[in-house]
Amino acid sequence: VSGAKNSGYSSDQSISSGFTGLLERRQERHEKAGPLQLQSSQPRHTFHTGPRLASSASSKELLLKLRRKTGYSFVNCKKALEACSGDLKQAESWLHKQAQKEGWSRAAKLHGRKTKEGLIGLLQEGNTTVLVEVNCETDFVSRNIKFQQLVQQVALGTLLHCQNLKDQLSTYSKGFLNSSELSELPAGPETEGSLKDQLALAIGKLGENMTLKRAAWVKVPAGFYVGSYVHGAMHSPSPHNLVLGKYGALVICETSERRANLEDLGRRLGQHVVGMAPLSVGSLDDEPGGEAETKMLSQPYLLDPSITLGQYVQPQGVSVVDFVRFECGEGEEAAEAE
Repeated sequence: VSGAKNSGYSSDQSISSGFTGLLERRQERHEKAGPLQLQSSQPRHTFHTGPRLASSASSKELLLKLRRKTGYSFVNCKKALEACSGDLKQAESWLHKQAQKEGWSRAAKLHGRKTKEGLIGLLQEGNTTVLVEVNCETDFVSRNIKFQQLVQQVALGTLLHCQNLKDQLSTYSKGFLNSSELSELPAGPETEGSLKDQLALAIGKLGENMTLKRAAWVKVPAGFYVGSYVHGAMHSPSPHNLVLGKYGALVICETSERRANLEDLGRRLGQHVVGMAPLSVGSLDDEPGGEAETKMLSQPYLLDPSITLGQYVQPQGVSVVDFVRFECGEGEEAAEAE
């Protein structure tokens, strides 16, 4: 047994020694032949983990940024970035131009369809107040944020137009813009083109005929105050103090001193104008009229019909000198009847 064991051990040592020698000889041949080149019949797959991956992540970030900023679909945003070699500003401009082309094409197809719905927009800044009307086909679209943004742009364009008028005010000034005049106004300092370009974009996005109906503006010097009211008011989700609704009124008052309750008084006078629809101001000397009366000061006061509006205003220390009233869609029904 002992002999067998010793014999086995010697045999193992011999195998181990031979294997070590084989490895050493292979190593020598490898060093002489140079680096071992492995050949494979299978195609090689290369994985890039450097700049290309970073580029892909960057492209995705640009795509998301463009989508958030413009609201256009991912497909169109991707097309824009590819067309503009990844330049975000150029891609945004490209998208607007494409949408505008589509909008003008759609506007031409929808032209002539009735636009009886829409919104009145009221915007006040400093001594300037504007009232605008923008129409669409359905009440559903008038509640869409994109349509409301169009109304906001029209109000801002009108406000800037009014503020740029160089006039020395000794009394109040009032002006109106019709549809064609409104369409030609610049869209604003942060937006390219005119208001009609913005109209085409909105038509392209929402798929309804729309019209920039009209606008009114009022500027007042010291000693005057503009009261305002919008019926069914909803505040626009914008940084501007824009109020939207279906009816709107501005009432211009002259006052000898700045009174604490002027804002509340102006709102009540605006409510009266919206509800009673006067055609003129009239005079405090006019005889009181009934519900059919069209002179504002002689009408029964909307919130207290036992007195006239003139009797309500007189003790307040202000004089009503003028007003503007807009009703969304007015004139459309009359034109349709004719």
